[in-house]
Amino acid sequence: MDINFIIEVLPLFQKALFITLKLACIGIFFSIVIGLICNLLLAKENILLSSLVNAYIELSRNTPLLIQLFFLYYGLPKFGIKLDEQVCAIIGLSFLGGSYMSEALRAGIEAVHKNQIESGLSLGMNKFQLFRYVILPQAISISIPLIAANAIFLVKETSVVGIIAVKELMNLSKTLIGVYYKTYETMFLLIIFYLIILLPLSFILSYIERKMRYAEHGN
Repeated sequence: MDINFIIEVLPLFQKALFITLKLACIGIFFSIVIGLICNLLLAKENILLSSLVNAYIELSRNTPLLIQLFFLYYGLPKFGIKLDEQVCAIIGLSFLGGSYMSEALRAGIEAVHKNQIESGLSLGMNKFQLFRYVILPQAISISIPLIAANAIFLVKETSVVGIIAVKELMNLSKTLIGVYYKTYETMFLLIIFYLIILLPLSFILSYIERKMRYAEHGN
């Protein structure tokens, strides 16, 4: 293990860490937003809107992120639309993550007891108020484990975006191995920096899950 090499490339890994974190955080945020929008559209019980949402979910979940990124980065310029590589990465992560978040939230919404909905209607709530104040808070509480799993999944999926020249952790590691042939040192740093992201995220999400579960049961 070449300690001098590890010390020398640490600043590069720190920079790649911030890029990975930025892509992951923005991707997770927009994924949750897309998931909420999809469920709002499904709640309208409009056949056309429901069909569009279901088509998006099927397309997103049944095509690899790699293909989606290729289309955004190499395909769109054929139509005169050229996007920055990080913008393409964020769109790709959000497009993929949105479908998973939508399904996670849908599972939570369907788990809300019908008595809760009937009680809200009996109080004179309209559909939006019922969704905002009765269904959504309970659905999010129920869906937290799935949302947490999807968030971790999206962080790990950032390792794919290096294929479009985004200088995140995996892309940097491949470059260093190709140039210096320091495989063990580079893989060691790659594992450490992914753990720096994933372990705290896992603990934070587990803490939130426990808090939400206690709140749900009144403990």
